[in-house]
Amino acid sequence: MNGRQLHRMGTFVLSLAMVAVGFALVVQGLDARSGVSASRLLLGALFITAGVARSYLEIRRGSGS
Repeated sequence: MNGRQLHRMGTFVLSLAMVAVGFALVVQGLDARSGVSASRLLLGALFITAGVARSYLEIRRGSGS
């Protein structure tokens, strides 16, 4: 495995971790009975969006080269 493949794999793993953190924040936001639930939902949605977009771009970049 060369450096470029290692970088791509690391980016993909971190993107999946961002999605997992986002889902955890959304679940906590839905479960919470306090006023911070809306901010957890928003932050979770942003984490999910960023993780999915990052993995999509990494996959798309890899198929083009």
